[in-house]
Amino acid sequence: MHRAYHRWDSPALNRPMELLVFGHAGAPVIVFPTSQGRYYEYEDRGMVAALSHHLDQGWIQLICLDSVDAESWYCDWAHPRGRLHRHDQYEQYVLGEVLPFVRSQNDNHFTMTHGCSFGASHAMLFGLRYPQVFNRVLAFSGFYDMRRFLDGYHDEEVYYHNPVEFIEGLQEGQLLQDLRRLDIIMATGRDDGAAWTNRLLDDALWSKQIGHAMRWWDGWSHDWPYWSKMIQQYINGHD
Repeated sequence: MHRAYHRWDSPALNRPMELLVFGHAGAPVIVFPTSQGRYYEYEDRGMVAALSHHLDQGWIQLICLDSVDAESWYCDWAHPRGRLHRHDQYEQYVLGEVLPFVRSQNDNHFTMTHGCSFGASHAMLFGLRYPQVFNRVLAFSGFYDMRRFLDGYHDEEVYYHNPVEFIEGLQEGQLLQDLRRLDIIMATGRDDGAAWTNRLLDDALWSKQIGHAMRWWDGWSHDWPYWSKMIQQYINGHD
């Protein structure tokens, strides 16, 4: 299996960023790590091995990113607007640096976002904010009411970074049309502590006629063995 390490000084983030690429061809899958996780987490936790057949066949290519969560959503000492500003710089890094890097090596433009736990929150946020860029979201055990990470602070910027809010408020237009073409697959345990945010987002998406799959697993289902089963089941689509 092709495996390559890359590192460069990110202009958007003004710091070095690292990533791992697995696979030689296929649909790119942008993989976000769990809360404050690292780019090598997905491999270390056996998820790359779980997808080895897809990778060997050239069906998908994994791009496993590093995070700046400790500088954004989890940066408790910073004002919430400062946390959002750092996240926006991370968005610029992904959209303006990572994606052009991927395109320079892979001409398959069917691009997915994927993550587990807080990585799912990232994957969903990128997919919903930029549906013209991404084609599929694979979000497992995510938390989708981002106000939790902003100490109760709220303004227009928070609104547009909070899936359960801005989807509810969407009006007819190009963004909504693009979202209706996005393939969204959510999976979580019925007893997961974040299950309620999945229900909120599920309802909000249906209220705007945004088709998607909401898959409920028994119990907690918030750990790598469950996510390994989920990705093998949903990587090709809804089932």
